[in-house]
Amino acid sequence: MKTIKIAGVPEHFNLPWHLAIENKEFEAENIDLQWTDVPEGTGKMCQMLRNGETDIAVILTEGIVKDIVAGNPSKIVQVYVDSPLIWGIHVAAKSNYNTLADIENTKVAISRLGSGSQLMAYVNANNQGWKTDNLQFEIVNTIDGAVEALSNGTADYFMWERFMTKPLVDKGIFRKIADCPTPWPCFVIAVRNEILENNPEAIQQILHIINKMTTSFKSISGIDSILAFEYHQKINDIQEWLSLTEWSQGQLSPEMLNNIQNQLLELKIIDKIGTFDEIVKTV
Repeated sequence: MKTIKIAGVPEHFNLPWHLAIENKEFEAENIDLQWTDVPEGTGKMCQMLRNGETDIAVILTEGIVKDIVAGNPSKIVQVYVDSPLIWGIHVAAKSNYNTLADIENTKVAISRLGSGSQLMAYVNANNQGWKTDNLQFEIVNTIDGAVEALSNGTADYFMWERFMTKPLVDKGIFRKIADCPTPWPCFVIAVRNEILENNPEAIQQILHIINKMTTSFKSISGIDSILAFEYHQKINDIQEWLSLTEWSQGQLSPEMLNNIQNQLLELKIIDKIGTFDEIVKTV
């Protein structure tokens, strides 16, 4: 049995992995796929890839592209979710902020430096025509940290996946003032180079199993109820999310990678463009 470590956020996008693990589909191919939930998100998973804490990460596209360009010894092996991630822009429910214009030059809560929540704050600021140099950050680690920061005023707004944050809106803790979709496919699968070199067959097998699962995922009987129960969501929110979400079984194209890198370069998130072969590997 070959042990492979994998990390991802504890969100509804990753239920296909948990179902495949529970169904012992990886085990049947002699692979012990060990999943770790990472509520801190992409910045933490980049660190885990770098120090060998995980072999695979199901990770935000912009975050891992940035980190590979900065020297993370990993490659993107496939797009996992092809549709954009819809980031909700949230403020404390009792705050005086009502529009995007109200939060210009205020402090944004982010999970950590290099996280999706930080990178998307740059994307949103650029979309609004704000000076990105004026962005101020408060590191909060997790969504619970963001609740604390917005409640006590150490930060003013927080960007996180809209549907996963919806329960906090429903409870009157956060108020959503806008959405900011990613201008690219939201999640990719990244693998450490050492694992790609030493275990290419195992990685191929893992991708084959998860692609089979995601191809049929939406047609699983009662999947909306399962998701709503597992992730504490209202069924109508889950149904809307399912209608907007498209999993992928394909590779990141050179054109899309160029588009992502050009935007990151323009926002000064990266200071150079990496080549396709430095960032992407087909297995």
